[in-house]
Amino acid sequence: MESKIYYTALQPFDANHKHGFSWEDYLAFSEINHLKELVSLDGNLNRLLFVPEMDTEADWEHLVTDQGLVMFYFNTLDYVLEKVKAIPYFNLLAIVKEPNAIKANLTDQFEFVGYDLITKGGDTSALSNGGGFDNTFLATDLNTFGLISDYNKVKRIQRELPLNNPDQDDTTCCLYEVWRHKIIGRKLTN
Repeated sequence: MESKIYYTALQPFDANHKHGFSWEDYLAFSEINHLKELVSLDGNLNRLLFVPEMDTEADWEHLVTDQGLVMFYFNTLDYVLEKVKAIPYFNLLAIVKEPNAIKANLTDQFEFVGYDLITKGGDTSALSNGGGFDNTFLATDLNTFGLISDYNKVKRIQRELPLNNPDQDDTTCCLYEVWRHKIIGRKLTN
């Protein structure tokens, strides 16, 4: 069975971030000192760039829900692109929930950036915003985007987080495969 691909457009979180929690404060808090940019599905750090009109049927047709919760992932790329057409710089992401070891075939337009673990019933990344679970993984296990690059490693972390941290909230997580568009929303570099 082929995995369902969802899309979203999130605010970049890097050294150029100027609103709210600063990049320097985040690096000090997280101790993930090798990050070049956080490309996470964490809604607290990489915020959704637009607000869907929750009272319109047209927007509801594109929203993805999970057990009655609105996930702010969308079922069509065209919908997301229409919502961000006036925004020059953002992370246009394609995501797969609970993927298998064979990655989605998205390499024509997207680059694989890693796997994220998002708390069930929430939007917090256990990897980059969980406060540290050193008995399950270390900051050095994360790639330069704050994600895990290896499927087997992230599956082990997903399985062990609630076992190793029974007194911690938000350790039961959904696994997401995360891809970023190669051109749309990217800054041009010289």
